Amino acid sequence: MFEFTWIWVLALLPLPWLVKRFTRPVSLQRQSAVKVPFMDDLIAAGAAPQTESMATQSRLWWLGFLAWALLLVAAAGPRWLGEPIPQQREGREMMLAIDLSASMQERDFVFQGRRLNRLTATQLVASDFIQRREGDRIGLVLFGDQAYLQAPLTYDRGTVQTLLDEAQIGLAGQRTAIGDAIGLTVKRLRDSDNPNKVMVLLTDGTNTAGALEPLQAAKLAADEGVKIYSIGIGRDSTDDGLFGSFFQPQRAPELDEKTLTAIAEQTGGKYYRARDLSELVTIYDQLDQLEPVSRDQNYFRPQVSLYHWPLAIALLLFVVIALLKGRR
Repeated sequence: MFEFTWIWVLALLPLPWLVKRFTRPVSLQRQSAVKVPFMDDLIAAGAAPQTESMATQSRLWWLGFLAWALLLVAAAGPRWLGEPIPQQREGREMMLAIDLSASMQERDFVFQGRRLNRLTATQLVASDFIQRREGDRIGLVLFGDQAYLQAPLTYDRGTVQTLLDEAQIGLAGQRTAIGDAIGLTVKRLRDSDNPNKVMVLLTDGTNTAGALEPLQAAKLAADEGVKIYSIGIGRDSTDDGLFGSFFQPQRAPELDEKTLTAIAEQTGGKYYRARDLSELVTIYDQLDQLEPVSRDQNYFRPQVSLYHWPLAIALLLFVVIALLKGRR
């Protein structure tokens, strides 16, 4: 969008016309001179050139007026405003910790008639959650036997989503190191000055690996002001019916809901249970409400100043006027 910064400057546009209209030209004082007898003949001979001189003066005046108008346009500060761009808002520092242990391959989630394993269901729902976290810095921790930082805190939500989608079961080992995942998250959030530090911990088992106990790690998180929302994923063993244990003899260990609840309560967060895909979607929707993104309406509009164009043309016109006067 085009606009002037000081459009009132253009009110001075008729000033040259007003000066010409309401002021008299400077008259030379009469002085004694030698009387030339054939002066009338000289005046008659110069009549045509005089007419030409008046036309030239008129052209010079209009060129000068145009130069004056361009100077006023430059002084008014013409500029082009781009589309509003939302400024980077102060959001939250949020780390997602996703379990990649062997038990996450169980297919107890159903989506559009297809059975999905727990990791695929998590990727499906968490990806949409990540895209909604505009203004937050998102990071990703994957854990199995050990915890690994897959994506540091970043505003690039697309990259975090891609890294989550590329995660594979067993990539970090077969067991579950919940305590180490919390400890690594606290380490990555410790140096941040942002008071809004959040961890979303998703697992389907109990702590079976790692050097740090989950409750000990939760105490460290509480001391550093990190709020943990824990999510227990997967169906109960009793949900498979009478013959469920017969057909799945190597079923994953039971979910340690007591520890996950204690972790969340100790850090001021909350524990959720997702037995199916709809519950998992509901949980992430609730997380959006509990940890909302800042909605301040601060926008930045890029500006391109254009004053140099009318100024350059005005200077060029002054040069033309000077040359025309020189020829006369």
